[in-house]
Amino acid sequence: MSTPSLSGGTGPFCGFTRLCKGLAVVLVGGHILVQIFPPALAYLALIPARTIPFAWNLITAGYIEQSVYAVVGHTIGLLVLGKLLEPIWGSKEFLKFIFVVNFLTSVCVFITAIALYYITRQEDYLYIPISGFHGILPGFLVGIKQIIPDQELPAIKMKVKWLPLLTVIVAIAMSFLLSEPLQFLPTTVFGTYISWIYLRYWQRKTETKLKGDPSDDFAFSTFFPEFLRPVIDPIANVFHRMLCGRSEGSTDAQGYTLGGAPLPGSDPIEASRRRERGARALEERLAERLAAARSAEESQRDATENV
Repeated sequence: MSTPSLSGGTGPFCGFTRLCKGLAVVLVGGHILVQIFPPALAYLALIPARTIPFAWNLITAGYIEQSVYAVVGHTIGLLVLGKLLEPIWGSKEFLKFIFVVNFLTSVCVFITAIALYYITRQEDYLYIPISGFHGILPGFLVGIKQIIPDQELPAIKMKVKWLPLLTVIVAIAMSFLLSEPLQFLPTTVFGTYISWIYLRYWQRKTETKLKGDPSDDFAFSTFFPEFLRPVIDPIANVFHRMLCGRSEGSTDAQGYTLGGAPLPGSDPIEASRRRERGARALEERLAERLAAARSAEESQRDATENV
């Protein structure tokens, strides 16, 4: 994979990709639709009691925002994060990631709602309309963690690799404050985990024709602080075998080796190169923005002197 081309404007709210702009229109349009025609929410949002036979809501729910705050925040998140990820992944892979993660997240939320109903016998779990892009945005953060995990955010002095965990913690904290946490908490948690599953095992690399990222730097336990990893690793291995049908000790089953030798691009070197490309892309963006800001200041200074 070559260094991504970062075309477009240089301002913080410029240079958004065409695909991200189109998806932003979908989010805004979906919100306007359910505001103008409220009954549409019953057919487009994920309502577990209506998912059968209205199975399409497993797909449409992720693109329907119920509040103006959500549509504004999620649209900005889509444009900003997509501007970084889409040039690195490619438009086709970027769109595939969104579709797969959104659909599987909705399936998991549906199963969770049904299970909660049978456990508690509360019908609210069956009729709460669940929708929104908040299952995909944590997935974008997982993708950024994979590419530039050690990049530090200057505003909060925190490395990018902790953003997915921080998002889940905030979602859990908010669930204690809101009356209907089912509307966002399971979506956020499942969106984060399924995004990791997709990038870890399913994403196809165009250079090597292999799937996934088996590097130790992207293991599930790396989402957690160092002192928790001895506890997380055994649990992660159980889910690894349950969900993926693979064991940590069988690298042949993972497809990462051939005759005992690593396949090209399947070792941590390839993952390191990908992160370097991501970091380089981010640095180029920041440099462009800084140059544009300096140019604007010089132009304003010249105009002032001429006056």
